[in-house]
Amino acid sequence: MFAKFIVSIGLSLAFLSVAFNAAAQSRVIEIENPKMTVFLPPKGLESGKALVGLPGGGYSHLAVNHEGFHWAPFFNQQGVAYAVLEYRMPKGDRTVPMADVEAAFKLMADSAARWGFSPDSIGIMGSSAGGHLASTMATHQTDACKPAFQLLFYPVISLDNALTHKGTRKGFLGENPSDELVEAYSSDHCVDASTPRALMLLSSDDKVVVPANSLRYYEALIGAGVPASLVIYPSGGHGWGCRDRFKYHDNALMEISSWLKSF
Repeated sequence: MFAKFIVSIGLSLAFLSVAFNAAAQSRVIEIENPKMTVFLPPKGLESGKALVGLPGGGYSHLAVNHEGFHWAPFFNQQGVAYAVLEYRMPKGDRTVPMADVEAAFKLMADSAARWGFSPDSIGIMGSSAGGHLASTMATHQTDACKPAFQLLFYPVISLDNALTHKGTRKGFLGENPSDELVEAYSSDHCVDASTPRALMLLSSDDKVVVPANSLRYYEALIGAGVPASLVIYPSGGHGWGCRDRFKYHDNALMEISSWLKSF
């Protein structure tokens, strides 16, 4: 795996300026394999936590800006080392993006001492289909990938046809998955006491990924004794990410900041 300090990562110069002005002396590191960009908070501001972010896109593309890179200044201000993983599309082979997440966690853990956080305090964040991948990794932990916490935005949780986002299901499991596979990768069926704590944020009027996904996951987490918080805004639809035009953007930032400081 190869990492290097960079001043440009294919983002607009305007965004880079915003990122560096908002978190002076932040460091930006590009990883080639897996494809990942790491934003480290300024020296002295580190909280000891890190976060691997998985943008959404229905397993057909990645919304890398508003569900990925644009979050960097906020998390760095919280003292969190924040990585955006551009995971590969599964095209029916779930092991492809899962392997990318596992590789990202291993790299983050191996680099933790050098980058200023604890290897046991690496969380996972996901939006929409990225939320499905995040919750999947949180409920299918491996030696190399054990998320310490999960932050999910309007996540796809269930792959049951009655509840799921159809593109997410097809992209992750292919055209005609067995009932066993559907249940095995519907995260509400996979929770146990070892599942990490979670914060979920979504809108009640989301017609793309219906809120019942998050409600089921919340109930499963609470039932297993896992600390869980669920914030449902009255409007906003789907896919708002870090966009400040989302009516409850400031509320979401305060909610996340408070939650990160609670453990």
